[in-house]
Amino acid sequence: MSAQDRLTDALYGLGWSTVKKLPEPVAVRLGRTIADAAWKQRGKGVQRLESNYARVVPGAGPERLAELSRAGMRSYLRYWMESFRLPAWSRERIAEGFTAKDLHHLTEGMDAGRGVILALPHLANWDLAGAWVTTRLGIPFTTVAERLKPETLYDRFVAYREGLGMEVLPHSGGSAFGTLARRLRDGGLVCLVADRDLSASGVEVDFFGDTARMPAGPALLAQQTGALLLPVTLWYDDSPVMRGRVHPPVEVPESGTRAEKTSVMTQALADAFATGIADHPEDWHMLQRLWLADLDPAKGRP
Repeated sequence: MSAQDRLTDALYGLGWSTVKKLPEPVAVRLGRTIADAAWKQRGKGVQRLESNYARVVPGAGPERLAELSRAGMRSYLRYWMESFRLPAWSRERIAEGFTAKDLHHLTEGMDAGRGVILALPHLANWDLAGAWVTTRLGIPFTTVAERLKPETLYDRFVAYREGLGMEVLPHSGGSAFGTLARRLRDGGLVCLVADRDLSASGVEVDFFGDTARMPAGPALLAQQTGALLLPVTLWYDDSPVMRGRVHPPVEVPESGTRAEKTSVMTQALADAFATGIADHPEDWHMLQRLWLADLDPAKGRP
């Protein structure tokens, strides 16, 4: 392991061991202080965040984009402070930490026994939403995690999410899709973060007026298993409680090839994500390149 990898792992370990012991108001202030310091540094992540917000909020000038990126960094650090502290939260604190609109889409789907896929963008705190599902609703679920470097950091994230009641599968290795399909056929719940895919199998979608690529997995799983596919969007307000909405199901088209159906369904997911992101852009934690024109200018629209 390189010195940089050891440092990265140590910093995350420090977060989970130290931040979770802080009183909540202290952790909130610490997160805001770190966010503001990072925002003032104007690093690559902050610049990319502003570039992404410029697509989400057309016509926003430099002053508005700076306001959004500052709020975005505060939201991003709120996510991290909550995530570091979640293992120490009581069941009651988790149950009170989130509320969702139109939850009936999820509960009715689970009651029907057909399996449910929840697909989310990188909005607010998806880990808290997952912990709420396992704690408040008592529904276990399966998810997928990217293999991070170093391996010890990946192990930390897996242990953290498993401690919150999630079954975590590695993204690489090729066996995740089959396991997810089995869980769904058994009437289970699968949760996937699904607004960014850089693989060759990603589906091109129109997203805020330009082309991006999103994962095909949610649509393919719904087609193959008959599971219900539900977009979910999350956001913060000025309270300690995170908010969310379960959107209406994305239906499988009656006609077309598998690829055509997958394209239509993934576009429907992208449209639902865009609705939530447009309403709460500062809670979209996308500090990476997403649109094809940013990844490779030759692939962007003229």
